[in-house]
Amino acid sequence: MNIKPSASIRKNYNEISELCKRTGEPVYLTKNGEGDLVVMDIEAFSRRESMLRLRESMISAEEGRLNGKKGYLIEEVSSMMKDAVKDILDGQEK
Repeated sequence: MNIKPSASIRKNYNEISELCKRTGEPVYLTKNGEGDLVVMDIEAFSRRESMLRLRESMISAEEGRLNGKKGYLIEEVSSMMKDAVKDILDGQEK
């Protein structure tokens, strides 16, 4: 865990930016010894957001399954995916 005083973002922006990019981890900034902000690389942030969206989708699907919502067989999903890809490719040819 990287912890820096908030003043360091003003004085050492490039250093903090490089640390975020190099480690892929957020840097926690403190103000008067208390947690204040979190700074992170945009790519790491985007990955984290994508993982959270995927997790929400998986939780929603699992809740639906537990509540009796109809699921799909692997063969049905495979067929739907092939149809979707075909539709996309057909649309690109026009």
